[in-house]
Amino acid sequence: MTKPTGMIPALPTPMNADNTINYEGIGAVLDHLLENGIDTVLVGGSTGEYSLMSVEERKEVIQYVCEKVKGRAKVMAGTGCHRTEDTINLTKFASDAGAEWALVISPYYMQTSEQGIIDYYKTVAENADIGIVIYHYPEATNVELSPELIQKISQIYGVVGIKNTIDQQHTSKLLTLTKENHNFSVLTGLEHLIVPTLAIGGQGSIGVVHNLVPAEMVRLYNLIVNENNINEAINLNQKLMPLYDAIEEEVIPGTVKAGLEALGLPGGNSRSPLVPASDAYRQKIKKLLTDADVLQTEEVK
Repeated sequence: MTKPTGMIPALPTPMNADNTINYEGIGAVLDHLLENGIDTVLVGGSTGEYSLMSVEERKEVIQYVCEKVKGRAKVMAGTGCHRTEDTINLTKFASDAGAEWALVISPYYMQTSEQGIIDYYKTVAENADIGIVIYHYPEATNVELSPELIQKISQIYGVVGIKNTIDQQHTSKLLTLTKENHNFSVLTGLEHLIVPTLAIGGQGSIGVVHNLVPAEMVRLYNLIVNENNINEAINLNQKLMPLYDAIEEEVIPGTVKAGLEALGLPGGNSRSPLVPASDAYRQKIKKLLTDADVLQTEEVK
């Protein structure tokens, strides 16, 4: 099995006015990403509003994205569910649809033991024929996995990476513990930590801002990983930092949808109880995209 690397946008799900899924809109966003150098996308993650979709909708979105990018990019599909059996079934569906990896959030709400978490990932991996990526997001799940526990999970056959949405100290220790496992990728889930994570051996990032500045994100990755040009990477990262700061000022995915709309791409509302970006935020994100040289000045007047 392969492991995921590089800059991976967590796709939002454009919605129609009646809050049904705008599939043409998803296609337009995908074209925008792939035309700007992205070679892997995440569908059905938190930013994609998976938790507000029915199982059938989750399947339909995964199927659509896999068919849309077939032959042009790789797909990671969010397949985590509360029930182990449901996670396995959705992972099998994603595999049949053409996904290369499944992003599986760690068990939460009905919290289990460390051994229970290990057994969960082992069971899912044993019943999957695509790579399993751990989704570690303790701010959302209220379940934090220690680097030592993740290291144990990383040794399970079929577990090929982690989206680690936590502080840099945790990520640094995890990289130290897993550095000899060449079949396992550590991907940061926080834009602010892209440069330090890549600089100390991380394999990439899964993020939200990637949807708005894909070419810049690909460039940032190449500067560090392929060109060893940390000074230029720092300069580019500083240019993008205001976008990193702004994307969580209001409720995600409303913020990134506002950014997509500023770029002339479909966004739409978010499903209840999530809320759209405010008018003030919409003006702000337009200015930030202009400052980052993504939008032309006349487009924001």
